[in-house]
Amino acid sequence: MNTAKPVMGMVLKGYPRISETFISNEIRLLEEQGITVHIFSMRNPRESFTHKSVQSIGAAVTYLPSEFWLALHRFLWPNLSTAMKFRSGYRRAFGLAWRRFLRNRNPMTFKHFFQAAYLVHHAQGKNIAHLHAHFAHSPTSVAMFASEISGIPFSFTAHAKDIYTSDKTQLAEKIAKAAFVVTCTKYNKEYLENLVDHRQEVHCVYHGIDLQLFFAHSVKRTPSPPYTFITIARFVEKKGVPDILEALALLAKEDFPFHYILIGDGDDKEAITRKIRDLGLTERVTLPGTLAHEQVLEIFQKADCFVLGCRIAKSGDRDGIPNVLAESMALGVPVVGTRVSGIPELVEHEVTGMLTDASRPQEFAQTLKRIVTDQELRQRIIPAARERVSQVFDNKQLIEVLVALYRNLTKL
Repeated sequence: MNTAKPVMGMVLKGYPRISETFISNEIRLLEEQGITVHIFSMRNPRESFTHKSVQSIGAAVTYLPSEFWLALHRFLWPNLSTAMKFRSGYRRAFGLAWRRFLRNRNPMTFKHFFQAAYLVHHAQGKNIAHLHAHFAHSPTSVAMFASEISGIPFSFTAHAKDIYTSDKTQLAEKIAKAAFVVTCTKYNKEYLENLVDHRQEVHCVYHGIDLQLFFAHSVKRTPSPPYTFITIARFVEKKGVPDILEALALLAKEDFPFHYILIGDGDDKEAITRKIRDLGLTERVTLPGTLAHEQVLEIFQKADCFVLGCRIAKSGDRDGIPNVLAESMALGVPVVGTRVSGIPELVEHEVTGMLTDASRPQEFAQTLKRIVTDQELRQRIIPAARERVSQVFDNKQLIEVLVALYRNLTKL
């Protein structure tokens, strides 16, 4: 009889990642709750530094080959060994991969299949009792194929882009095969449940944040000109940074005194830098790049408002509830957001923050102006926002919900 402690295999797109603190925080808290985790990462780290919180994670990491043809030699023996040990499972998983390929004609389907076999090979002897993937696209594909091969049940957490840029038929198949599905907003939950005929329940558990950390760095600041707006975001379409810049350009035309700190990086950096220049905002905008959490907390001490212009991208991509909104609210920095996706679940207009239409620059501009100049509004919003995140975004409470879910629905 195997008396070793069961282990959760966590399948991730990459580990660690600066922009995915919600995942590293979850792993750390799972370990504190007594769940042993082994990470299977599809990619090596893409940043040369990471947050300090990652250092407290004890989970071992197995990195799957991220390239197919360049790493073909690394796939051969693990796949051959797995095919011999799990013959029927390997054939079944290959058949599933073939059917999915015929639907989407995406050759990455076979890479995910071979990665899954590699995972199963390297999972031997680790007592993996359950596989859980973060993000509904490629990590869940790997977990699903690995489950088909090995018989180990799998589940996944769906977030944002992975939901709304995925083919609905392919995603519905994953939901149907999963032991259970978790997502981080009620908006996502309704969308996912509507994809499957039998209405499989999708569990909504917010990511949560470390309230003690953010309360300890509370911002006590009386706004004065020039007012400081900050944004922390990846430079991609769904974050709506160009819409923020359009609104700020209108404030600049009014000679309204402000400074804008835009933290982050991404594919649209060149276009955003050019837009800053074209709108005549160069002297008013600071671009410090990607920063560690500790540096961001220092910058928040200068902030009068945190702003995101989230929108639905042409691809269908959209945010869930960006954790940075909850972090700002906990710090005592009023937030301005949009009515996209799950954001109104946290930010209630004129109660816990301000919501605006990012496609209407004049409305956006006046909302930004009001949030830094209307002291009565700020005095109402700041404590209400802190109370809201305390009620629904405390990661220590939410991890207990998640642990109970995992233990009730798995053999962990």
